[in-house]
Amino acid sequence: MSNSAAAPKERISIDSLSGMMNAFGLHHAGKSLAELLQKAETEEMTYRDFLNAMLSCETKGRNERNRSRNYAMAHFPPNPKPLEEYNVSELESGITDSQNHMLRDLNWVDAHGDLIFVGPPGVGKTMLAVGLGVDAVNAGYTVMFESMESLMYLLDHEKTDRKAGFRMKNIRRADVVIVDEIGYTPITREQANAFYNFTSACYGKTSMVFTTNKKVSDWAEILGDRELTTALLDRILSRAKGYTLKGQSYRLNHPLEF
Repeated sequence: MSNSAAAPKERISIDSLSGMMNAFGLHHAGKSLAELLQKAETEEMTYRDFLNAMLSCETKGRNERNRSRNYAMAHFPPNPKPLEEYNVSELESGITDSQNHMLRDLNWVDAHGDLIFVGPPGVGKTMLAVGLGVDAVNAGYTVMFESMESLMYLLDHEKTDRKAGFRMKNIRRADVVIVDEIGYTPITREQANAFYNFTSACYGKTSMVFTTNKKVSDWAEILGDRELTTALLDRILSRAKGYTLKGQSYRLNHPLEF
């Protein structure tokens, strides 16, 4: 038997490896494979360190993809301002810096708690609600934003309009639902009942954030039924924290930002 030299191993191309990774769903790591291999060689990584770097790359990519998808599905108002720009010192009263920071910890989401921001137009109710919603999306939660008017439309049409039905399906699955501008437009008795049924279905499963220009005690005027309102508030307030914001309009104080 001859002692011929062993044939050299065939070099596996990066494209081939990336293709196999993509076949197993590791799309983000496959896309960054060349960079990961170069880093592994430069830093003389162990097999374990390289595997950790590859899986971390994949996890980061998937999280960013999910965050982008959840942000798009939230339907936030255009160009929402980060909460870092909300200066509570401009308010006369209603919320403190420490309370704002505590809300940003998002413990209320994990506890399926609700929030109510009450105050006149322009004091930052929606800015606070949306800012917390953006924080929640960045933390991996699903968030849905609707004005009270648009929510009423969706509830009215979810059984007859495919798009409205699909939207309501996503809203009911969300971790956080923001209902903006309660009290700005009148609603019918049927809509009030639908709103009650919706919030009742969310109770204990979904965190809800409400902004309103009406005192909670005046919600019976909006819903048109005192008993229904009492039942609604009995559920909401058992898990809710309320903030009554007082002060001058933020928009009037910062006209160039709008």
